[in-house]
Amino acid sequence: MRGSRYQSLTVNGRVRMTGEAEGTRVSEGLAPASAVIAEARPLQSSSISRLAFAVALLATGFFLAAAQAQVPGGPSGGAESPPPGSPRTFLAPTNLQVLPKDLSGQQVHDIMEQWAGSLGARCNACHVEDTENAEPDGRPHLDFSDDFKPMKSVARRMYAMTEEINRNYLAKVNDSVKLVTCGTCHRGRVSPEPFPVPAGEQPPAQAPQSVKESR
Repeated sequence: MRGSRYQSLTVNGRVRMTGEAEGTRVSEGLAPASAVIAEARPLQSSSISRLAFAVALLATGFFLAAAQAQVPGGPSGGAESPPPGSPRTFLAPTNLQVLPKDLSGQQVHDIMEQWAGSLGARCNACHVEDTENAEPDGRPHLDFSDDFKPMKSVARRMYAMTEEINRNYLAKVNDSVKLVTCGTCHRGRVSPEPFPVPAGEQPPAQAPQSVKESR
């Protein structure tokens, strides 16, 4: 009987019941034990269904919590990583000796990228590595203000040389002359390769007139 609530007592193989069924009072009486068991089965099935639903609900909540904990940047994922595509920032440069001192960190970075590409070198060719600190990409942090490596002094002298050639010589020829850069001689190598004059070629017998007039 659905929705039944009752109490029972077995007496000589029969069950004495008292309780309510569908809101109607059931008077005390005797009923066969088999009938009571048959009436109790729907209640037992309903209890088992509710228990199974609660277990399934708890299991679902457990797996959702475990999956969320594995997502980077989630509640248990530690510190948030910078959003992809965010612009990189560079600290203001220090210890500038040949470059203009009013350059920003981004401007100095762009110049260093050009020099490194022209020589086919990396930043650590001139700058000291701090092995105790690492950059986000895993590479050692570089101390850009340190002057320990001799290559840094060489780079400064070479830059001063190109600036002198451009300012005091090429700028006085004409406006169509291209300025000298690191790549003019190095061409992707730290040590410029010598240019061998092809065999059989001789210099012109007479120098161009423009060259004579300029002497």
